[in-house]
Formats: sequence, C-alpha cells, structure tokens
Amino acid sequence: MHDVISSNEERMKKSVASLKEGYAAIRTGRASAALFDRIRVDAYGEKSPLNQVATISIPEARLIVIQPWDKNLIVEIEKAIRSSELSLNPSNDGKVIRISIPPLTEERRKELVKQAKAQAEQAKVSVRNIRRDGNEELKKLLKETKITEDDESKGETELQKLTDNYVDQISKVLEEKEKEIMEV
Repeated sequence: MHDVISSNEERMKKSVASLKEGYAAIRTGRASAALFDRIRVDAYGEKSPLNQVATISIPEARLIVIQPWDKNLIVEIEKAIRSSELSLNPSNDGKVIRISIPPLTEERRKELVKQAKAQAEQAKVSVRNIRRDGNEELKKLLKETKITEDDESKGETELQKLTDNYVDQISKVLEEKEKEIMEV
C-alpha cells in the first residue's frame, strides 16, 4: 500500500514541477533569465541550450544582456531568440546582445493570466487522474488479497489528502504567477 502512495505522490510532485517549468516560459513585464530556458541555439552543428553557449545577465528590471562565450555565435543566438515565441527584439553590438523587455499591455496580461490558469487547471486534472490511478491500484491489491479493506480505505484517504495538498500547491503557484503577470 505504501508503495502505491509514494509512487503516486512522486507523480503528483512532477505535475507541480512541470507546471512551474511551464510558467518559467510565460513572459511577464520583468526581465528573467528563465525566459530563455527553452531556447536552443545552432552551435557547432547541434542545438544547444542558450545558457550553455552564453552568459545571461539582468542589469536592470527591464533589460537582459546575453554575452556569447564565442563571438561567432552572436548571429545564431539572435536568430534563435527572434524565432522563439517570446516576441522579443534583440540587438547586438558585435560583443553582446541586449534585449529590452517592453511593459505588457493590459490585454496581453489578461491573455497570459488566462494561459496560466489553463496550465494550472491541466496540472490539477493531472493530479486528480493520478489519485484515480492510485485508487484503482489499491482496488486491484484488495482484489488480489494483498491488502485488507481497512488498508484500502486508509490508502484512499491518504491519496485524497495528497491530492488536496498538491491541488492547493498548484493554486498557490498560479496565484504567484498571476501577481507577477499583473504587476506593472
């Protein structure tokens, strides 16, 4: 029974982690190196994560400076940023790439909040599906007489507590992201 609980809790943790990872790619009005986590650059014949070919720094709240370790990659980095879904306009001086983060319009903020809510809802559904899978595993163990009815009942209660906990965590993560997006 404890194996069922712990393996399902692990899956629930991954759902929350996945949501946080997805949120890192949602642009807010503030500069963040996490925006570039998903950007891959053509470097030396293969696609490399941007943070493995350059240093990303944030000298001001709305400015990002990217310094390639190899100056020959500056054009490839710029191209990768332009072709991403971030809608950013990089400029370079031959040594570094500067990206100024424009403030978001009210309309765009609302759109991003809607997107964040949809991702949170997806994560909650995922957690609930994991609970359902766990309950089915417990029923199967009961049917195979590997656990008692009391164990099954305790297991279901435990899974429900975990589900409630992770659904709350998801709501808190969403709330933080909403505040970040709506911040002017």
